[in-house]
Amino acid sequence: MTASIPIPAASKRALITGITGQDGSYLAELLLSKGYQVHGLIRRASTFNTGRIDHLYQDPHDPDAKLFLHYGDLTDSSRLVTLIEKIHPDEVYHLAAQSHVRVSFDEPEFTGNTTGVGTTRLLEAIRMVGVDCRFYQASSSEMFGATPPPQNEDTPFYPRSPYGAAKVYGYWIARNYREGHGLYAVNGILFNHESPRRGETFVTRKIARAAARIALGLDKDVYLGNLDAVRDWGYAPEYVEGMWRMLQADEPTDYVLATGTAYTVRDFAQFCFDHVNLDWQQYVKFDESYLRPTEVDALIGDATKAESLLAWKPRTLALQLSHVMVDAELNRARKA
Repeated sequence: MTASIPIPAASKRALITGITGQDGSYLAELLLSKGYQVHGLIRRASTFNTGRIDHLYQDPHDPDAKLFLHYGDLTDSSRLVTLIEKIHPDEVYHLAAQSHVRVSFDEPEFTGNTTGVGTTRLLEAIRMVGVDCRFYQASSSEMFGATPPPQNEDTPFYPRSPYGAAKVYGYWIARNYREGHGLYAVNGILFNHESPRRGETFVTRKIARAAARIALGLDKDVYLGNLDAVRDWGYAPEYVEGMWRMLQADEPTDYVLATGTAYTVRDFAQFCFDHVNLDWQQYVKFDESYLRPTEVDALIGDATKAESLLAWKPRTLALQLSHVMVDAELNRARKA
């Protein structure tokens, strides 16, 4: 998996930015299973961050190899142009971002530069090279922010964080390239979707990990912020299938992916701790440092359009999802 290896011909090529993240890893699995040649953009760093896709490794010298990684960065326009020209993708899935909402308050400029303007750089690279491809923009339910639920494709945006604001910029720039340059560009407005591959600092993974480790006697408690926040939680592998379906449609448009269900952070904590026969109230502690300067009270999506036009429907809801995540954490802890 290296950019120095010549790229063989293939029937369909996909480029995934953010391939080492939760969604990127599941999407790579899905596309490989469909026979795609998959190219992933990764940032050069002093340590490897490919843990989520190591199981997909293929020797790039193998003539049958289908997975290739390329170094690059969303802040480097010239490198993006070079990669688009070299890979010549049929589909581009733009998932890379500074994606932690709380961190975006501490690093607003960096968040805007990568999550927002980075999208422009990638779209402009596609336009400049002139490649005929389909583009997926990873939009977010955080764009709705303070707008009351339920939220769908016609709901006004009211972001309540630098991350949400950057995603609104990315959404509109994708629509501008669709309407102004004729690019097949789609915004997937995904509500919260989780899995055992979620980053450890995200609240669902944090809770699931704590429940498992406390049950095994490895930890004593866990500190959380706003327990009253209401979210619509789904299962990441199902959502990346929705991404793929969006780019197979005849015409480009924008879609919400969501379960339409509402649970608080408190509910999710109870689900996780109940699964290991513990009372969550004995172990969950409050820490105000985890509160956002501006809170998003409730995000509940309406995915009627995706169900109607893409035949996409979520199958895994919050209770089952919590069990999947806690079981994965139990297995991790026991192996360690």
